Amino acid sequence: MGKFSQEIEVSGHLIDSLILTKIFDKIMDLKGEFQVQEINIGKKKKEQSYARLLVDGKNQEHLDKILETIYREGAVSKTQKNVLLKKSPKNYVMPDNFYSTTNNHTQVYYKNKWIQVENMMMDKCIVVKGKRAFCVPVRDVKKGDLVIVGENGVKITPPERPREGVNVFEFMNSSSSSERPTQHIAKKVAEDIVNTKKKGGKIVIVGGPAIVHTGASDSVSELIKSGYIDGVLAGNALAVHDIEYATLGTSLGMNVKDATLAYQGHRNHMDTINAVFKAGSITNMVKTKKLTKGIMYECVKNKIPFVLAGSIRDDGPLPDVITDVAQAQREYKKVLKDASMVIMISTMLHSIATGNMLPANVKVIVVDINQPTVTKLMDRGTWQALGIVSDVGAFLPMVAQQIRKKK
Repeated sequence: MGKFSQEIEVSGHLIDSLILTKIFDKIMDLKGEFQVQEINIGKKKKEQSYARLLVDGKNQEHLDKILETIYREGAVSKTQKNVLLKKSPKNYVMPDNFYSTTNNHTQVYYKNKWIQVENMMMDKCIVVKGKRAFCVPVRDVKKGDLVIVGENGVKITPPERPREGVNVFEFMNSSSSSERPTQHIAKKVAEDIVNTKKKGGKIVIVGGPAIVHTGASDSVSELIKSGYIDGVLAGNALAVHDIEYATLGTSLGMNVKDATLAYQGHRNHMDTINAVFKAGSITNMVKTKKLTKGIMYECVKNKIPFVLAGSIRDDGPLPDVITDVAQAQREYKKVLKDASMVIMISTMLHSIATGNMLPANVKVIVVDINQPTVTKLMDRGTWQALGIVSDVGAFLPMVAQQIRKKK
């Protein structure tokens, strides 16, 4: 063993999930050296593999940089050390060199024992309390919290390639393209939605107003009514235009059915906001039968939780909209808890925000007519997302139709 060397080990589905390849690539990209000292390859599909490597750096700083990088690909030190903890100096402040989380399954070595980190999300810190470890956002850090610093004693388990047979995520290989057979993808997405619910999974939709503008709101309403959706996350605009369409037949003053402009249609969305304020809330609007169809109607009637997060550009906003960003984020997290699948439709900012709250094992489907929107979500860290570049007005009705056939 050289002066600046470290033995690391890694286990799991190293070959077919490309974990070992990624570790090799990271070491070489950083101009390091490695020797494979031991490797055992699983002989059957579900058997795990194991590898032990000796990693060499030019000096201690170079070696530490390599180790920090490959630890995030699933490697751990052969001679494991307990995590280093430092107290938060005050509320909302993390110690210097705090460990910044990924959205992957994570464990920490504490008091000579591996413990699971709960509530996993990307770009947060890890707080240890008693015998448990939690992923904690900055705003929830309190003075005196024991925060993990450095990379030692943290083990990441990258998601493995699915082993249950071909599904839509394997078929698309988590890429985004407009050059895909749309009908076939819609069928695959429908199958995955149905299978997720059969297994008792939770499905959440994150939606933008284009759902209504393009004429797809009836399809989303149908999915909610049929029991396939367990939560709706959106902003002010989706709710306003959904209610505008349900009560006036327009979206931003345009007749959704034939794309003609309604007389004085420019004021329709403001009339809609006024109508909700008259009722007091969306729920009261349903109770008084002023609202009898649509996405928000189905949420209220079927007791499906919805959260509307406000922005600085909102008209109104509706009385149901949460204008405190930190509070809206907390409410989003409550709905996302234990989600199995999240479907993000034509809303870049809400999609990226939601992606930041999800662990990597949650299936994410992103549908948008604009490819950069889909790509940006993945670039921001939600790499497990399946990107579908398509007109939601055409795609969502196809998904609903395929689900109808399977009932």
